[in-house]
Amino acid sequence: MRRILVNIVLALALLALAAVPAFAAPDPSIGINVVLTGDVTEEALAELGKYGKVQDVIYAIDALTMRIKSSQLPSIQALGFVAAANPDAERTGAPIDTVEATDFSEGFGAWDMDVVNVTTEPFVTTRAVDYDGEGVYVAVLDTGLVDAWRRYFPEERVAVEYAKSFGGGGGEVGNVSEQPNKWEHDQNSHGTHVTSTILGFQYGVNMFNGVAPMAKVIPVKVLNQNGSGWSSVIARGITYIADLKAGPLAGHPVVINMSLGGPALDAVEQEAIDYAISQGVIIVASAGNEGEYGMGYPGAYEPVISVAASGWIGEWLSGTWWYAIDDPDPNDAGNYYITDFSSRELADQDLDVAAPGSWVVGPYKINSGNRLSYYYLGGTSMASPHVAGIVALMAQKNGALTAAQAEAALEASAIPLPAGCRDIVNPSVGWVKVCWGDDATGSGFATADAALAATP
Repeated sequence: MRRILVNIVLALALLALAAVPAFAAPDPSIGINVVLTGDVTEEALAELGKYGKVQDVIYAIDALTMRIKSSQLPSIQALGFVAAANPDAERTGAPIDTVEATDFSEGFGAWDMDVVNVTTEPFVTTRAVDYDGEGVYVAVLDTGLVDAWRRYFPEERVAVEYAKSFGGGGGEVGNVSEQPNKWEHDQNSHGTHVTSTILGFQYGVNMFNGVAPMAKVIPVKVLNQNGSGWSSVIARGITYIADLKAGPLAGHPVVINMSLGGPALDAVEQEAIDYAISQGVIIVASAGNEGEYGMGYPGAYEPVISVAASGWIGEWLSGTWWYAIDDPDPNDAGNYYITDFSSRELADQDLDVAAPGSWVVGPYKINSGNRLSYYYLGGTSMASPHVAGIVALMAQKNGALTAAQAEAALEASAIPLPAGCRDIVNPSVGWVKVCWGDDATGSGFATADAALAATP
């Protein structure tokens, strides 16, 4: 009898165990970006609200962000009025190298300005091209500017009336929000260094040339103080600039520089890019710093002018190389190389041109003190503003220049950099050999004079 009772107890225990549901798989809350097939309507918002919380709506591009459980994403993607939906994509804009530059005692043009043929020779302020960016607005979607930006740039060259900061994002805390005045309180410095390539910068009583020193820069902070952010925030920044172009800046050429990227193309970001280009904005972006792993987005998206990072073979051969070189004219392709970190073009990606992105000097503060500091930075983040500046010159020449025309002129006029190797000096390890394939350069090395000559 005891054995029968034990068996009955065991059977009941097994039945009870079977009735308990298996341990549920994690179903985290995520931020997603959604593009609709038509207008954003109250009916569409109500239907989407059944799956999670709608947080931010961008009516201009029929898009929105949501906070949902990850398991709900397939259901949202299957809705008939949803064109695309994906998790909010992370974006970063960090440089590769940071080496402090301390001696600006001579010269008015750094090496990168010489090799893109903006300046004529060392120690003079004479420009090699007839255009300076006057009348053109260049929006720098980045980390914003540091508190001391007025000590680096002329105040007249920064369009403070249009400066913005966007934060949050569906992948972080939810709503994309505006952050008043935060654009000029950056703690990262990435956006300040990028801006210096376009406008030039001041050191003591000396002004160092930029690619388009008379353009007006619109700082738009879309990356946080760590230099990272979300595609939903970037889409807000792009749409903001597109609306400016359609409104108060309708009479001016407008260029966007995005020295940032991530591994996947985001649907809302794509819609924002398409919308901006339809309004007449020309968009330039970095190719990415992932080497053989491929390009980043939005740079790899075909309508965007993407830029790889190149260097000069004479770097670090002397202490004055960065400001005292006189690059031959016409340019000799043998003097340049493609960096090993610069992202290579994979299938279904579009790499357009290359520009200086190795050891580029500019203002870069590493703390919040009053001390001004200047660093060599490396990355495709540094290459992109060279081309954005060149595009500003092209747009000054032809105020009706379209994105497609700008890209075609840059590609047609670029100096080919076929696959090859170069021996260069790395200041940390000495002589090294750098090699690249045909997937690393796009159409070749961009220069201002050639691009202007090719501008319709």
